[in-house]
Amino acid sequence: QTEIHVYDEDGIREAIQLEMNRNGQVFFINNRIQNIYHIEAMIRRLVPGCRVGVGHGQMPADKLEEVIVDFIDYEYDVLVATTIVESGIDIPNVNTIIINSAHNFGLSDLHQLRGRVGRSNRKAFCYLLAPDMSLLTPDARRRLQALETFAELGSGFNIAMQDLDIRGAGNMLGAEQSGFIADLGYETYQRILNEAVHELKDEEFAELYADVPENGDTSKFVTDCQIDSDMELMFSSDYIENVSERISLYRELDNIDNETDLLDFQTRLEDRFGRIPPEGISLMQVVRLRWQAMNLGIEKLVLKNEAMTAFLVSNPQSAYYNSEVFGKLLHYMATHPRKCQLREKNGRRSVLFSDVKSVEKAWEVLKEIASPTP
Repeated sequence: QTEIHVYDEDGIREAIQLEMNRNGQVFFINNRIQNIYHIEAMIRRLVPGCRVGVGHGQMPADKLEEVIVDFIDYEYDVLVATTIVESGIDIPNVNTIIINSAHNFGLSDLHQLRGRVGRSNRKAFCYLLAPDMSLLTPDARRRLQALETFAELGSGFNIAMQDLDIRGAGNMLGAEQSGFIADLGYETYQRILNEAVHELKDEEFAELYADVPENGDTSKFVTDCQIDSDMELMFSSDYIENVSERISLYRELDNIDNETDLLDFQTRLEDRFGRIPPEGISLMQVVRLRWQAMNLGIEKLVLKNEAMTAFLVSNPQSAYYNSEVFGKLLHYMATHPRKCQLREKNGRRSVLFSDVKSVEKAWEVLKEIASPTP
């Protein structure tokens, strides 16, 4: 439950006492270190007997760690902190957060901070303290109202759309770019941009590039390959316990684009977490499988029911179907008629390969197709 309030000591006292009465704990977010200890003194005055801790980024690391650990161990009822708690803090017993001067925060920051509470089966409360609405700028008013409106579980997409609407998408190619590049990450942004450029070259501006020599470059056919499978392909929670750590490693693995970096990733993984389980090895083999599929002009691979379906370039007019790469695929189908079958459904061409029971087997098939024809 998200509520907007003007700064009021009685309201702060009531919110803290309500949480303490159900043996819970409170985050009080104050992003100005200059007056953070005044806030601590104010809470001690308002709620006698309340145990208050303070944490901020200018504290010595060991002292900050001690405060956080003590708060987790229920040594404090309230933690007065800056936005250092925005990510990486997961304390199910904290189900009230009070954000001071909320009008000075960005929409995504407020949404992330609000996500620090409500991580158990208790009802959670988020109080946004700000001046009267009539005194705020239009953008600040819209940010706070968006947080109050979209408070239910799974509302992140609505928050993101509101943020886009408020800040503007920016000029994708210009110096005044102000969109989501920081949130997406540079690599992902570049990949999306490359896909859009290739799509325009192949479709809307195909005539302009019709006479451009290929120079043996197959990257123009497929910029990525989606892989769908019913096999276990993952780093299990038994192998890597921390969820955010697993997500970070998945992201790193997804961005690897050469064998040297992949082997280095595997070595580092074994050094940190020990021997990689079979499902983890298969996941890394999927990366090699995707590289091979992209080289063969495969947009999507489906590995299910001990078979592999390869969906080829969706544009039937693409130069891919007159290329050497497609010729290699045709040669393989001609020499292995019992193992594969060319299909076409709703204008989409695909090849079904039978008896593909593992990622390793799928990779071997594609490697054989890509090998030089006699």
